[in-house]
Amino acid sequence: MNQLIFATNNQHKVEEMNMALKGKFSIKSLKEAGIDIDIPEPFNTLEENAITKARTIYQLTQSDCFSEDTGLEVEALNGEPGVKSARYAGEKAEFSDNIDKLLMNMQNKQNRAAQFKTIITLIIAGKEYMFEGICKGSILTERHGGKGFGYDPVFVPEGSNKSFAEMTMEEKNIYSHRRKAADKLVEFLSK
Repeated sequence: MNQLIFATNNQHKVEEMNMALKGKFSIKSLKEAGIDIDIPEPFNTLEENAITKARTIYQLTQSDCFSEDTGLEVEALNGEPGVKSARYAGEKAEFSDNIDKLLMNMQNKQNRAAQFKTIITLIIAGKEYMFEGICKGSILTERHGGKGFGYDPVFVPEGSNKSFAEMTMEEKNIYSHRRKAADKLVEFLSK
């Protein structure tokens, strides 16, 4: 079975990717691969952050690897939090702080439209490939549900009346931005 290093230590992302890859590929998190580094994400685009993470791991290991960067882009906030989604309320902030800041900034906003965007960068045999997944939806006025992670309690995808945090993993994968990008990755790797 082909093995890929996933340039993350976020176990939620590892679980989502494992489900998307349907056992066709074996993935290892950085920790499972014995890599103990924190890769900075200093850039202004998801694409630049994703490619930098993948290149860093490839240079360290010379192993096939992939990375992803995801952002929540809110129309009424001119695309914020975007590339800064994980650090929206500050470098040391928890996701509950990020959600609090988002809900505060969305007070009195009529336009609740938003989208999650995921960029996956794959490096195989030194060649780089990029895959994008987008999930359009809207921002709730308060948290709903206790599953998932990140902004899941305040995001409802188009076509659903549940937040991501109210869905099972199977339900979330029907809409998921990460799943859409991962499906493109799987299709490419299956060729």
